[in-house]
Amino acid sequence: MSDYEVIVVGGGHAGIEAAAATAKMGLATLLISGDLDRLGEMSCNPAVGGVGKGQLVREIDALGGLIGQIADQAGIHFRVLNRSKGPAVWSSRAQADRKLYRQRATMMLAEISNLELIEGLVTGIVTEKGKFDRVVLQDGRELKASAAILACGTFLNGLIHIGERQIPAGRINEPPACGLTESLLAHGFIAGRLKTGTPPRLDGTTVEFDRLQPQPGDSEIQPFSLHTTNTLTNKALCYIAYTAERTHQLIRDNIHKSALFSGQISGVGPRYCPSIEDKIHRFIDKSRHQLFLEPEGLDTSEIYINGLATSLSEDVQLDMLHSIEGLENVAMNRPGYAIEYDFFPTYQIKPSLQTRRVENLYFAGQINGTSGYEEAAAQGLMAGINAALRLRGEKPFCLDRSEAYIGVLIDDLITKVPVEPYRMFTSRAEYRLALREDNAADRLLKYGRRFGLIDDAIYDKHLQDRELIEEEKRRLTRTTVMISAVEPAGDNGDKVSLAQLLRRPQVRYRDLAKADRGCRRFPRRLGELVEIETKYQGYLQKQQREIERFQRLESKSIPEDFDFLRLRGLKKEAIEVLGKYRPINLGQASRLAGVTYADIAVLLVHLRKHEASVSRETS
Repeated sequence: MSDYEVIVVGGGHAGIEAAAATAKMGLATLLISGDLDRLGEMSCNPAVGGVGKGQLVREIDALGGLIGQIADQAGIHFRVLNRSKGPAVWSSRAQADRKLYRQRATMMLAEISNLELIEGLVTGIVTEKGKFDRVVLQDGRELKASAAILACGTFLNGLIHIGERQIPAGRINEPPACGLTESLLAHGFIAGRLKTGTPPRLDGTTVEFDRLQPQPGDSEIQPFSLHTTNTLTNKALCYIAYTAERTHQLIRDNIHKSALFSGQISGVGPRYCPSIEDKIHRFIDKSRHQLFLEPEGLDTSEIYINGLATSLSEDVQLDMLHSIEGLENVAMNRPGYAIEYDFFPTYQIKPSLQTRRVENLYFAGQINGTSGYEEAAAQGLMAGINAALRLRGEKPFCLDRSEAYIGVLIDDLITKVPVEPYRMFTSRAEYRLALREDNAADRLLKYGRRFGLIDDAIYDKHLQDRELIEEEKRRLTRTTVMISAVEPAGDNGDKVSLAQLLRRPQVRYRDLAKADRGCRRFPRRLGELVEIETKYQGYLQKQQREIERFQRLESKSIPEDFDFLRLRGLKKEAIEVLGKYRPINLGQASRLAGVTYADIAVLLVHLRKHEASVSRETS
């Protein structure tokens, strides 16, 4: 008999979501972490959200995850990025108090039934007949479970680089996880190596903030979480600084001291969040690079300098900091560093995040080659839900690219194996106008409720809000006003509906309040949703037609045991790729590199023949 139903390895953002999900779904869950005092540690910047990432946080919240609630409670500076652009790319971001975030994460886990937490380092797994059976800990203990979720972050054979100095670590001052990679390799998995990095931490008392550009938070703050009912406020300021030509020259003169450029690092780093050395090397025409000075918390003077990730030696890092205006006399609390770690190429997982080689074993987070708290949290939640569903004997839960950014994330992982740390952006989503932050609950709350992760009060409140929004949209359509009552430059004699006025690019919902009492009384947060859905109605209808075409391919399932080797008419390359990645439907197959439209046409013919054959056998 198993000690637990699910074991989750790792107490980072993926592990927290996975353990919370399985426990809330009624399964006896064990979370194993190397240090229980650092659950939810924000290893890099203490911030949640950002471009593409804010959408993930809202989606996780709608499915019943925790990251949005914790961010709201620990947030000290809130902004919506891309406000000057359309709502498809608006992305919320919260700077958090690092210590408070850990505390809130720990408190929320402590309140969940069916969840036990222990400290320990997992060094291996044991299987029975191809199925996960137990984990082995460094101290010799073996713990049995029906399923396991590995969410190890950067700890798998983690190695920190500061100049020529190398430090085995999962993150600074924490030991790496050794042995687990080797255990997985012994079970037939293939591993790779990736790299990420972090900037120096500064003593804020030595920064001349009056010489930097302040970056205040938004005056009106929309919470990440549907559970947040209190009014959020900004409690801290962020600041903007810039590198200088002297900064760049220092880097060029000492590039040989960078672990990244000396050949000391074998792992590939993130293209979209590069080190400062990489920026100077790749963008040689840039005379300066923007930096953001962001507080680590309310009870500390420590500052995170976003945009200055580096693996240069400590002496060069300090000289580099002193070359920046406002930081000429700054003290460095901790140097920046690069970290290498093991990951497992994602053709080895299914869309449910279960591994193909070992039944009931799931991977989530940086073990799958992703980068970022939000990407990790999304995978942890999905792995947790799917582990619970599998143990219940139910079908896996998979979101497609038209339903959620989470669907985009996982589909990208299983059809385009990361060769560098994967980071979410709005540009990765083809249907981003339909996948906005503001409608995450419309899209996903029903699933969270179905799995028991969203309570009835949250769900019912959302339905009430939807009724208000729909009724207001109808009211705007039937209510007419003089154009000049809203737009003074408009024609005095013309009357139009409020909905027609709202479709004008320059007119906002709040502008309608000049001529309409109902708009003045309507809740402001819902008014913005009315505006978006009214203003972009035509575009949304067009995108819905595109989604319907997309879903026709996605609905054409490919049996898990489908023998691609026996299919005539497919190119050899297509057969190899299809056999390696095992797509679950025709849409996924079409997104694999090496599979052409001609291959898809041939595959469709074979699938129809297979369906006809199965139909004859069952009739």
